[in-house]
Amino acid sequence: MGTVAARLADIVGAENLLVGDAISDDYAHDEALSVQQQKPAYVAKPHSAEEVAELLKAATEAGLPVTARGSGTGLSAAARPVEGGLLVSFERMNSVLEIDTVNHVAVVQPGVTLAELDQRTAEAGLTYPVYPGELSASVGGNVGTNAGGMRAIKYGVTRSNVLGLQAVLPTGEIIRTGGRTSKISTGYDLTQLIVGSEGTLALATEVTVKLHPRLPHGATVLAPFDDFDQVMAAVPKVVTSGLAPHILEYIDNLTMAALVYNEKLELGVPDAIRDRVQAYLVVALENRDTGRLEEDVETLGELLSELGAIDVYVLEGGSARKLIEAREKAFWSAKSAGADDVIDVVVPRSSMSPFLTKARELAQTAGAGAIGCGHAGDGNVHLAIFCKDPEVRTKLLTDIFTCAMDLGGAISGEHGLGRTKTKYHKELEDPAKLELLRRIKQGFDPAGILNPGVLFS
Repeated sequence: MGTVAARLADIVGAENLLVGDAISDDYAHDEALSVQQQKPAYVAKPHSAEEVAELLKAATEAGLPVTARGSGTGLSAAARPVEGGLLVSFERMNSVLEIDTVNHVAVVQPGVTLAELDQRTAEAGLTYPVYPGELSASVGGNVGTNAGGMRAIKYGVTRSNVLGLQAVLPTGEIIRTGGRTSKISTGYDLTQLIVGSEGTLALATEVTVKLHPRLPHGATVLAPFDDFDQVMAAVPKVVTSGLAPHILEYIDNLTMAALVYNEKLELGVPDAIRDRVQAYLVVALENRDTGRLEEDVETLGELLSELGAIDVYVLEGGSARKLIEAREKAFWSAKSAGADDVIDVVVPRSSMSPFLTKARELAQTAGAGAIGCGHAGDGNVHLAIFCKDPEVRTKLLTDIFTCAMDLGGAISGEHGLGRTKTKYHKELEDPAKLELLRRIKQGFDPAGILNPGVLFS
């Protein structure tokens, strides 16, 4: 250990290498609920791509498992280190290198948080629209999991907004993929292969992201429905209305009750309506012109009423902001309520209603609970699972994931597989696809040092 520590310290400086008791518990986990903490043997804090390259080269030679960490806000334990391994923390690589207002891109280091990037882009009248629910999340973490969030209905997920990368291979080479162009048809798209690979292929050390105009005016509409099927039937009508919502969410009645209580929300929904509601639809619109926004809100309200909404509430600025913030904190509400797991299944939008009906039936049969909310616009369902027995929970999750895949969906829409869902992926995925993924992994990481236990058991 002394020899390895000495080499790592030579690379990043002794003050930027933690070992033993100097490693705090914060480095031992991310926000996954069902995985035990694990401290690494070393925490290195590089300052440049060259230092990352030297760290990975040393790790490959020593057979040292490596896990990358941004802000540690992930929900699938992809940032939980391996016993005896090296955690590469990008907390010192946290600079916004450039805001390019001509090409509408930003070039950032992986440790930059979404809050920091939002502040810098706002100064230029632009925005990076990927908001996975936690503004302290890092851009590098977003790249690792292909993070999505509520604005994906209009702007897409991380993969839709990353144009290029600088990345370090585990053998120490530094490569550049993509760039500042919006399209490329020259060989394999390595950018998109690395995005969503959860730190198993390469470590991103610089990210070029697409920026969009920041529209100054917005409005949020809340529509309660008696029946969940009405909510799901309303979603495609809203999507095809031409109103271009940038947020289109459903929240079930139990989750909304928890959010209202925990966040002290004042939404103006009378008790008589709140008591009969099965689910809510939350629709946010934006525009550069207030007059056009008001027209769109009026059109939306009429449409939702026609589609069966009990009533339509246009939330004032403070209430709208608090509701969106509360929805973004739904995970924390589930955690405080004692949830044993949180999953993020994605199914075709048309299959959301049958999927949720089946998932709740499965949970009820197992003596468990499954409540939540989700991105109604893209079929991404977030369920908090309440089931203390780990064996029963494993069977329940297997059944829920099987149901989603049978409907044409996938185990994870945006949180990634990490260490929490890898076993289900191995059991349920097509073996031929798994073997192809393994060959890709072997090509990038022949020594198998990058995030072992993630994606592959």
